[in-house]
Amino acid sequence: MDTRHIRINEFNYELPDERIAKFPLAERDSSKLLVYNKGEVGEDVFTSLPKYIPQGSLMVFNNTKVIQARLHFKKETGALIEVFCLEPAIPNDYALNFQSTGSCSWYCMIGNLKRWKEGALSRTFNVGGKDFTLTAVKKEEHGNGTSHRVEFSWDDDSMTFADVLEVVGELPIPPYLNRETQESDKKTYQTVYSKIKGSVAAPTAGLHFTERVLESLDKAGIEREEVTLHVGAGTFKPVKSEEIQGHEMHSEYFSVSLRVIDKLIAHGGEATAVGTTSVRTLESLYYIGLKLEENMDLTEEELHVEQWMPYDYAGKKISTVKALENIKSYLENNGLNALRTSTQIIIAPGYEYHIVRRMVTNFHQPQSTLLLLVSAFVKGDWKKIYDYALSHDFRFLSYGDSSILIP
Repeated sequence: MDTRHIRINEFNYELPDERIAKFPLAERDSSKLLVYNKGEVGEDVFTSLPKYIPQGSLMVFNNTKVIQARLHFKKETGALIEVFCLEPAIPNDYALNFQSTGSCSWYCMIGNLKRWKEGALSRTFNVGGKDFTLTAVKKEEHGNGTSHRVEFSWDDDSMTFADVLEVVGELPIPPYLNRETQESDKKTYQTVYSKIKGSVAAPTAGLHFTERVLESLDKAGIEREEVTLHVGAGTFKPVKSEEIQGHEMHSEYFSVSLRVIDKLIAHGGEATAVGTTSVRTLESLYYIGLKLEENMDLTEEELHVEQWMPYDYAGKKISTVKALENIKSYLENNGLNALRTSTQIIIAPGYEYHIVRRMVTNFHQPQSTLLLLVSAFVKGDWKKIYDYALSHDFRFLSYGDSSILIP
């Protein structure tokens, strides 16, 4: 199969608006769980998840935290401008950027761009009885003109940019919810294990987990580890081209600790992934190990996984454990405690999975790259899964129900 020539209209289905969950259930873990097990489809409740994961196996979660990335400004003319922070520019490291005081810059999507030709935008806020002003200045275009670098400055050096976003920013809930962000979303649109700020969308498969489900996984003897992948706005970007070769994946930054690499090696290079973001992280590791097989002197930037690398490298194979051992050697040789790089990997039918053996995931939009990823995992059986979900009252998308896929 030539993956590049897959026609996206083959991955379409009718999704009525009333099937899109606009809000989460009151109890996160009371959602329905579709069970796809080697071609058979059934259902259960999410609290039963541990019984579908083998005892002693490894389960990997994405601990990224959604930031309040949407900033609204009003021009003197009255025009409303939305500045949506996508990824840090200066400093380009997430942690350093969030710790910046006084100024920093981000690559941003700008809503109502035509009304912001030039000049600074500013907003004044009161924090703890004290006024401060945030100013934004639009700089050069970035990413084929889809975004701009925006310089932010604020006149209170006691505040970090993380503090500024907490005060000024709004949580970016998915556009398909067709509603305004509410105060409750600040809690419900984060996983209970979120830790590392940086995403502009939640890794939504994780929204169903509660402390009691995590405890029941521990009691069942299932090992839990965490990676970090900061989810970009590209996760909502529909495939507009007829064939997927015309679709460009956004880069996403991720971090995997040496400890997790060791755990993966100990488990024979196999894991259950919670969510498509964990899938993209874990599967990217194989291709990074493949790059290192050829050259151990690459920089972390050069370890970036290009969109079509899995298909261009299809003839080059090493074992999954060897790929992971290459990463372990690379980290140890360079005195690093974690691998920090980025990926543009596109997983679609024709892709051969290397690490992920089971997947916990929600139900995705028609004609999306996430549906392609699921189809590749279940060897094209996605219609059977989605027909069952649609005919058995499952709730769809970010705040919807869950599934466990075992091919």
